[in-house]
Amino acid sequence: MAERDEIAHELAGFALFADLSTPQLQGVVHAFEEAWFQDGERVLRQGMTGGGLYLVLDGQASIRVDAEERARLSRGEFFGEVSILLGEPPVADVVAVGMLRCLVLAGPAVEKFLLDRPALMYRMLQASARRLRNANRWRS
Repeated sequence: MAERDEIAHELAGFALFADLSTPQLQGVVHAFEEAWFQDGERVLRQGMTGGGLYLVLDGQASIRVDAEERARLSRGEFFGEVSILLGEPPVADVVAVGMLRCLVLAGPAVEKFLLDRPALMYRMLQASARRLRNANRWRS
């Protein structure tokens, strides 16, 4: 149980969870499973089924489209949500860079999880909007 409390304390420092109380953070931790990925291991595969919402606790994840790195995600960032929300396969590979530690919420649980936490959903929407803006800048 102490480990779950430590993870809840870590989440309190992430922008995505800034509006949640301690009991709410503990509820978040209990909804997720912890997962570890080795250096070079694919977490999500481009064109395959997305498995869930991933939150990076430690390490980095490389976002690769057709084997070309487009971005890196690190502590406090998330991925997998687009595939889950749209019901479509991922448009990129997500590959561990070094040891990667994540919290994972299974795809079928994501909708209820977000609807039960509107402030978190809003922060996720803001982060997605920033990603879209940055991607559009990258293309120009």
